[in-house]
Amino acid sequence: MSAPDVDRAAVAPHAVPAHARGADTADQVPADLPGLLGRLARRDPDRIAALDKGRDGTTIPVSRGELWQRTLSLAEELRTGGIGAGDCVAVWLPNWSDALAWQFAVAARGAHVIGINTRYNVDEVTHVLDRARPRLVALAHDFHDLDLLGGLREAVARSTNPPPAVAVVAGPGAPAVADPSASDVGGGAWAPATPVSAPPGIGGSGLDDLVVAFTTSGSTGMPKLAAHRAHGVLTHAVADATTIGIDEADLVLCALPLSGVFGYNTGMAALAAGATCVLQPVFDADTVLDDMAHHGVTHVVGGDDLVLRLAEAWKARPRDLSAWRWLGVADFQGRSRELAEWARDAFGTATAGVYGSSEVFALTAFWPHDEPAPGRWTGGGRVVHDGITVRVVDPVTGEELPPGQEGELQFRGPNVVDAYLGDDSAATKAFIADGWFHSGDLGALVDEGVFAFVCRMGDALRLRGFLVDPAEIERRLAEHPDVFTARVVGIPGPDGDTRAIGFVVPEEGRAPEPASLRDWCAETLARFKVPDAVHLIDAMPTTSGTNGTKIRAATLREWARQRFEDSRST
Repeated sequence: MSAPDVDRAAVAPHAVPAHARGADTADQVPADLPGLLGRLARRDPDRIAALDKGRDGTTIPVSRGELWQRTLSLAEELRTGGIGAGDCVAVWLPNWSDALAWQFAVAARGAHVIGINTRYNVDEVTHVLDRARPRLVALAHDFHDLDLLGGLREAVARSTNPPPAVAVVAGPGAPAVADPSASDVGGGAWAPATPVSAPPGIGGSGLDDLVVAFTTSGSTGMPKLAAHRAHGVLTHAVADATTIGIDEADLVLCALPLSGVFGYNTGMAALAAGATCVLQPVFDADTVLDDMAHHGVTHVVGGDDLVLRLAEAWKARPRDLSAWRWLGVADFQGRSRELAEWARDAFGTATAGVYGSSEVFALTAFWPHDEPAPGRWTGGGRVVHDGITVRVVDPVTGEELPPGQEGELQFRGPNVVDAYLGDDSAATKAFIADGWFHSGDLGALVDEGVFAFVCRMGDALRLRGFLVDPAEIERRLAEHPDVFTARVVGIPGPDGDTRAIGFVVPEEGRAPEPASLRDWCAETLARFKVPDAVHLIDAMPTTSGTNGTKIRAATLREWARQRFEDSRST
């Protein structure tokens, strides 16, 4: 098994200034998280920090000064409400500028935010209440016909912790909720006031304070809540802004939920650069494209599932997206390469594959702008600042491996998770004795600080003694004109050897023969890589999280095992 095709000689360092490469950061990184917004407001209070979407679909500009004043007022209300150092505040809001104000205001109190996706079910919300133990929940009022309050009531009833207070947030352009008492779930309820004058000065917070936590993917059970300190958030935001090349004139699409790590890091990078966040509280591809064209969006970060929906909507009704300069894409469904080609050919957009997670931040690494395609479109890249170190180790022996050899990717640095809310034992499993973090991902070093991501270690296939990336087989299947998307999983055969099983969603109106798809693979792949069987299915089983829609490999493995057993019994 080989790493993705990357030109090692061509991998140049990101153009990162001294402050992001480990030198003195005093002039570049604020002293605390609220200071990031505060310095923007002081420098140019009238400049637009965010574009909100009103309930009627209109765009509502939010200036830096307005967002800062809202943050100051909210921080004072939190102080009055008893929120202080070490407390947790759950923010259950869509992508409104209010979600940004809550993050900065909570940090000003020395407290931390746990974001809750508006699509979470009751079990997931209960899990957050049990683990994070929030004293307060900021709850979106009457949002998108979702019964968030009903879900919270049920979650509180199931939780073993005391009920939190509720702050009812009306949303962009709406007046404060006149009677928030209806939202009381047992801990009291209030509605943030609309600032009318400059409130008192903001409280203090420190770089060592926990400020935000994200839910992990939860692929092996209920998710962990990975928390990060202000120092890591700020250092990462500044480095991301610089390495991506965002500046004050740019407009950054914020379509992924701010409650998830990809949406959060994208928004923070935009603010660190002084750019404008184009907020999308609900993802509708046509609306997003209209906004991208109207406002001249320059930067987009998302999974290939999100970008695929944009591409399909654009092909149905093209818009002028010539301002779109950069796409950072995470390959969740194996479609990144074709989408990178579409964006390049249609708009001249440069695409980079990115790497990240809730535990090491999104946009921890991506490929430099001068790395040639198609290597630039794969997962991995160069870490965004020299404070992050990465190595590859043999997952069995723990031996550190040289460039080109595949093993587990491990990380150290301020980007790495600082705590797991409600689960102290999780850190013991996540780290080894000398402080390296187990990513659980298979990859290979290309150069110092540069790596190629291959796949999750549990998804790698050992076929005939060779370690094989299933994406290699999936790409070949997807090249067939009758195939819309493909995924390959491994199951144990009767002899104990792994068997590769392909699942294919055909193009609409097509029904390729499974045997012909195996023959198609055999034309270019080594014999041992040809899947033992290929099954046609109507749709991939997926799970929707805060960072995008991912195919459920575990479900496909179960389907593969069942179909294999059925074939043996007939």
